[in-house]
Amino acid sequence: MTTVGKRPALTPRHLTRTAERLSFIYLERCTVHRDANAITAEDADGTTHIPSATIGTLLLGPGTRITHQAMSVLGETGACVIWVGEHGVRYYAGGRALSRSAALLEAQATQWANVRSRIAVARAMYRLRFPDEDPTRLTRHELLGREGTRVRDCYRAQAARTGVPWNGRKYTPGDFTGGDAVNQAITAAAQCMYGVAHAVVASLGCSPGLGFVHSGHELSFVLDIADLYKTDIGIPLAFDVAAEAEEDVGSRTRRALRDRINETRLLDRCVRDIKGLLLPEDRSSGQGEDMDRVTLQSDRGLHVASGVNYGTDEHEAAIW
Repeated sequence: MTTVGKRPALTPRHLTRTAERLSFIYLERCTVHRDANAITAEDADGTTHIPSATIGTLLLGPGTRITHQAMSVLGETGACVIWVGEHGVRYYAGGRALSRSAALLEAQATQWANVRSRIAVARAMYRLRFPDEDPTRLTRHELLGREGTRVRDCYRAQAARTGVPWNGRKYTPGDFTGGDAVNQAITAAAQCMYGVAHAVVASLGCSPGLGFVHSGHELSFVLDIADLYKTDIGIPLAFDVAAEAEEDVGSRTRRALRDRINETRLLDRCVRDIKGLLLPEDRSSGQGEDMDRVTLQSDRGLHVASGVNYGTDEHEAAIW
């Protein structure tokens, strides 16, 4: 009988695609362990089994302990693990997810390294958020100004729709309860969206730090992607939650956002958007990106097979 420690690593064909996973799971005050290819969360109420291959992001809150075996299976299945504060609203650290292909990473680096293509991607991101505007001729400063105006308008529109009083966006890092109910809901929704975006970015093999709108932070690209859905999903949902009641805003926001993400198939949309932003149109379908393959770079952009000794006329197979 095969033991847990001797199970072979999963291949790309065995991995659940990012778009088919659960959005995120938040755990606190429990011990996370492994049982076969599932993880378990054990607390005073008992043990819950969670299939590891279906997790997009695992948020570990205060009071959690996780074993080496649990991290091992999460790494094999490509789940993103993030250590957060209470209510899941502070990011402390993150574990790198499994990346099989560098296709999207190379495309991201190519687009980022050129000034013209970098702003072109920023404009494309703006167009995804606000399709009724044409940002083709906007400078970066103009993009930031337009984005700020649209977000403020969104806050006012959602306040009018729900009847929730709105006195401006207020959040002090480390003081989640310092704001009113709607500000707490917006903060909780934003942090969860960062976790979801981080999971997709990492699982696709992109660099979290090479942003096109945000810059200078290790999660710049994660912030870029999360912001694509701020006015469409995050802010409206936060006002809906705040309009219902002022109690337990953080936990209710996370549950409501989890359901909304699954209903709208946001992970699938997020994957499509990232590929559409970074890859040429003829490659955005993603064919072959899950292949576990290594090539060598040659002249004129040619890639040749690895595992071959090119120092001989016969190209003998190299033995490593």
